[in-house]
Amino acid sequence: MRPMPEALAAADALAFELTDPCPPTPKDSAGRAWPQSLAGGAAGIALLHVVRARSAHGDWDTARTWISRAASDDLTAAPNAGLYLGAPALAFVLHTAAGATGRYRNALEKLDDAVISITRRRLAQAHARIDRGERPTMKEFDLIRGLTGFAAHHLARHPDREITVDALAYLVRLTEPLTGRGDDHLPPWWTDVSPNGEPTPDFPGGHGNFGLAHGIGAALSVISLALLRGIDIPGLADAVGRICAWIDRWRQGDEASPWWPGFVSTGQTTSGRVEPALRPRPSWCYGVAGTARAQQLAGLALGDPSRVRTAENAILAALRDPAQLDLVPEIGLCHGTAGLLHAAWRMADQTGNPAIAAELPHVAHRLIAALDRSDRNPELLDGTAGAALALHTVGTGTASTPYWDTFLALA
Repeated sequence: MRPMPEALAAADALAFELTDPCPPTPKDSAGRAWPQSLAGGAAGIALLHVVRARSAHGDWDTARTWISRAASDDLTAAPNAGLYLGAPALAFVLHTAAGATGRYRNALEKLDDAVISITRRRLAQAHARIDRGERPTMKEFDLIRGLTGFAAHHLARHPDREITVDALAYLVRLTEPLTGRGDDHLPPWWTDVSPNGEPTPDFPGGHGNFGLAHGIGAALSVISLALLRGIDIPGLADAVGRICAWIDRWRQGDEASPWWPGFVSTGQTTSGRVEPALRPRPSWCYGVAGTARAQQLAGLALGDPSRVRTAENAILAALRDPAQLDLVPEIGLCHGTAGLLHAAWRMADQTGNPAIAAELPHVAHRLIAALDRSDRNPELLDGTAGAALALHTVGTGTASTPYWDTFLALA
């Protein structure tokens, strides 16, 4: 992809603001710092500086300083540990830092053992749940807290190890019909809660989630990436097909401007309708920035050029529609322009789509302008660290392996 000097200059300026861990270390609403949080803590900012150091646009001293801050508390391997928090989050950052070198070898060996142990425990719980014929919770399988996140990490970290095979095999089983339930019209990843993860009166029968943050979209991406990387596990292609068949039922719009809902309720499955007003903003977490990339990867994995074309039309329609762009005024990777920009860059880079590539400078300039209006929250998922990573990638025109956007299930 062609580099964009203005985007790189903006990324450089943002990274400079985040050089010193004191005072910009992110804190939650209660004023607590979470160093080992990839989304909102020092681990996320460490990832920015690691990527910059590996591309020779930053220095390793800064990256090491932030890594030390991320590891300053006892690392958690508790039930809430996942790709975005605790030992798995730090393992992902150090894996990205190490690349093909021996950097952080001893620390990574210890972290690998911890993350594999957590994954094994979570897999056992998930398979026991399936054996009972119960529906999953969102945190069982989603990207941020669940086994899709673990599968993404293991696929990137050690694609040929048994734990990777087992994590991907679970994702296959997640897509297989549950036995003895009598509600076959609902997919097996349907959850009995609302999109916020809790039971609410607005979603009496739960919901089906399309998104990459908390839904089946991330599983689709990770399984498709495994196929594209030559992982030979029985049922992978069938799982992609089952997920796509369900998502296809809910595709909205026309061939030039398709879109998918962020989630559907039981009432919508009965009526078969999604009102146009429910079209999600074009974000990574629930909108077309994430869902179109997942569809592109699925089309490539299945050898389905029509699906790839539909996905690329979807992202292109959002990029060209000022009304859609206005729906993501935030700067972040999750809800904002940075996520849309990076997903579009990743899609254009994957297939060399010139129409998508032509829209990237405009979106990058929108992000740069939005940064001038932002509150300079430093975190990775919703703040300036994530915006800097998106602008750095567009600015340099490349993303070296290990891919930093693995934690977004985009690569």
